[in-house]
Amino acid sequence: MQKVTVSIINHKALRILKELASLQLIQLDSIHKKHKKPTSKSWITPFEGIMHKQPLEELDQQLQELRNG
Repeated sequence: MQKVTVSIINHKALRILKELASLQLIQLDSIHKKHKKPTSKSWITPFEGIMHKQPLEELDQQLQELRNG
């Protein structure tokens, strides 16, 4: 038996490979899915609108109040 590593470009090719495996013509050892890298803003979306822009002095004052408690 020969072992071959294949990179799938089109999802139709994977379906064909699965059909060949069901006919016992080939054996699929494992199927690895590539993890999609998040787009530059996708991780930001859940947090959008939570904080508002404030002047730096106001933020410093709030931070000092929190520290001095």
